[in-house]
Amino acid sequence: MADVWRRHVWDSAQLAPLIPPDTRSLVDLGSGAGFPGLVLATMLRDRTGFHAVLYEATAKKARFLSEAADRLKLNVEVRNARIEAAPREIFDVVTARACAPLPKLLAYAQHFAGPQTLCLFLKGQNVAGELTEARKYWTMRVEQHQSRTDPSGSVLAIRELAHGRTSQAQSI
Repeated sequence: MADVWRRHVWDSAQLAPLIPPDTRSLVDLGSGAGFPGLVLATMLRDRTGFHAVLYEATAKKARFLSEAADRLKLNVEVRNARIEAAPREIFDVVTARACAPLPKLLAYAQHFAGPQTLCLFLKGQNVAGELTEARKYWTMRVEQHQSRTDPSGSVLAIRELAHGRTSQAQSI
């Protein structure tokens, strides 16, 4: 509990400066206790027309997220559903933290990503291996940012996500 602020809240909040100013929709995959979804929804609450959707498969966690969003008066919809069963729906930003290894996470994100979507994923010390594995199946433009809260962590900013490997795959 003593480290909740740095490990969870600040870790989630570090994504906010990477979110484009014209962002109106965000989906958080595997929201758990609301990191980063609730934190970002709170930080972006004053943007005109902004709304967030949080996916959480565990009913107890989904009820907590709904109650927290209601108490904070956030424009958040909590969906108590498995990500794999979600219908295709395009968002401006897709986020996830501690949800799945990158190749699997990209498969989830693909259901929510369009040509202009930005995916922001908080990843740990195994990010290099996860990127190597993901590039076997996915093309994407990746920017890797050093985590501000964990010296061994990274934030992946992914655009132009497409299934299948081509010679045009880019990494920045």
